[in-house]
Amino acid sequence: MADTDDPQQIHAVLDLALRVGEMMLSNGAGAADVTASMSAVTRHFGLRSAVVDVTFTTLTISYQERWEDPPQSRVRHVTYRTIDYGDLTLVDKLVRDLVADRVDLDEARARILHIASTGHGRPRWSITLAYGFTGAGVAALLGGTWVVWIIAFLASALVEVLQRWMERLRLPFFYQQIAGGLLATLIAVAAGASHLPVSSSIVVTASIIMLLAGLGFIGAVQDALTGFPLTATARILEVLIATAGIIVGVSGGLSIASWLGIDLMVQPGASDLARLAGVVLGGAVCAAAFACSAYAPWRSLAPIAGVAAIAAGLTYLLSDLGRLWAVGIAAVAVGLVSFGAAAWARVPPLVVVVSAIVPILPGLSIYRGLALMAEGDAYNGIVGLVTAAAVALALASGVLFGEYVAQPLRREARKVEQRLAGPRLVGPLKPTRRRRRNNAA
Repeated sequence: MADTDDPQQIHAVLDLALRVGEMMLSNGAGAADVTASMSAVTRHFGLRSAVVDVTFTTLTISYQERWEDPPQSRVRHVTYRTIDYGDLTLVDKLVRDLVADRVDLDEARARILHIASTGHGRPRWSITLAYGFTGAGVAALLGGTWVVWIIAFLASALVEVLQRWMERLRLPFFYQQIAGGLLATLIAVAAGASHLPVSSSIVVTASIIMLLAGLGFIGAVQDALTGFPLTATARILEVLIATAGIIVGVSGGLSIASWLGIDLMVQPGASDLARLAGVVLGGAVCAAAFACSAYAPWRSLAPIAGVAAIAAGLTYLLSDLGRLWAVGIAAVAVGLVSFGAAAWARVPPLVVVVSAIVPILPGLSIYRGLALMAEGDAYNGIVGLVTAAAVALALASGVLFGEYVAQPLRREARKVEQRLAGPRLVGPLKPTRRRRRNNAA
């Protein structure tokens, strides 16, 4: 326990809380989860009156033991966002160990510094392969042939290499999205011009799935539902900019295809039970590969694949209800199942949730809308883009609703107000024990 009369001890606790919050926020955790975890750290060490404030780019923490004492405040800016679910899992475990008294302050500070200073746990080439398998999984899910799988694999891998190169040049993310969407479409144009037996629309859709901002949209909806409107607005703006970059890039490629006289319109596959196996397999491969590309622990890949297979299968089987209802029901199922799957895999639920919904992101709706607009059908094109936005909202709100239901079911013995406090996608679930000062010390 920290000595709340020692300024150096107080500084150490506040610094630890800030570093925990920085690692969580930079890896996609919601503002509510970040605030709760930072508060868990300060309260555990007796700083019961510490105030935490989280925005999209800034973490602030203040502490004042008595009203006559000058307050101590610390600020930390989050200037980078590189999703690493391995780091997020380690930080989540650190906070849980800290609350459970399995580590002390000095060990906790050493661990958080080690996590922050250690690079990614996998070689870069493996991430490129994971991107490729994600695209191939989407191609299988959409009913593509083995030739389409290969082309989608190569296209997705090349998009990742291009974006990594542009990131090294420090080009803004918006331009990386444009380049990724344009390259994916041009590869589809080349496949169409070669007269290979492929569906070019599936190639484009499979290649841009990794560019869609599924994590950002879930974070935005979670922040909006849990009382962080400023952070939610910033996340939504980031999602819109990322999606706008895809739209610009894909529309540019479609214009080139139209100029060359190549048809890249969507060719829907047959909707029957015979294709269900391909949908389930494709969803599982896509989600597991995405999780691998985000450095999720190896032990979590199998549960993620299973949850994604359920989501993809439900979306396909319920397609007669309409796209929105099918996706919404599947998303609720993901939220319900992910909580238990995450506990089994010993990872935060956020890792399972985000990865499992990747196969049902509205990539096909975005592409269909852009293709229609490129052909001059602006009305139906706009309807397609609005449908894509509605699907994304149904996904985000559905998985969060599933978490709202699933987590209280695991805490039936607790008070009602604790069960209704909202879902935690990262961080300890149980209330933090408030430790009192040891007057005898």
